[in-house]
Amino acid sequence: MLLKDLPPVITIDGPSGSGKGTISSRLAKALGWHFLDSGAIYRAFAFIAQSTNTPLYEDQLLSLVDKLGLNFVINSYDKKLRILWQQADITESIRTDEYGRLASQLGTYPDLRKALLSYQRAFRKPPGLVADGRDMGTIVFPDAFLKIFLTATVKERVKRRYLELKGKGKHVSLESVRTELEQRDKQDKQRSIAPLKAAKDAIIIDTTHLSIQDVLQRIKISYSMRR
Repeated sequence: MLLKDLPPVITIDGPSGSGKGTISSRLAKALGWHFLDSGAIYRAFAFIAQSTNTPLYEDQLLSLVDKLGLNFVINSYDKKLRILWQQADITESIRTDEYGRLASQLGTYPDLRKALLSYQRAFRKPPGLVADGRDMGTIVFPDAFLKIFLTATVKERVKRRYLELKGKGKHVSLESVRTELEQRDKQDKQRSIAPLKAAKDAIIIDTTHLSIQDVLQRIKISYSMRR
């Protein structure tokens, strides 16, 4: 298939707390496109590895790639993305700091990242795809129709993450959230393969003082200008 015949892709990259998950899922819903949460794949991979007692070594993990058996579905009740493995809903189970750290660790394994490329690219289906991650515009979909990179101050990202965790009943402090976020940022930016960075042709949006609707509106304007 020629490149021009492939379904269009909008990539939304950025660090933790920049708002990319919320923005990406809402944009996909508004456009009626498919949605890829690439971070969830790595989190789920870590969950499956632990559930199957697979050591977190790259050569051991590679044997799991063809056996992932993950299903990403939109819940008909609340219209939210759910992640299923062996018919069990693991969506909330993988949204812990532990699996966030493990996902970042797995992201440093070059052969594993390469093996998961085709898995991620398989989400590219008509009428289009919104892909959320850290290397969607640089590595996974370098030919994306529109590339967005979201950012925000560390203070704002820490506050968002803190409120999110407190809303889930977690007992955390701002200090611990900040330490965790800064460690994740460092690991993601300094890894030798597919580090977190904006693509050269990405539109950078600082979401620090913007509402979700403000960010969506800016992206929709950019989308309209590219059509």
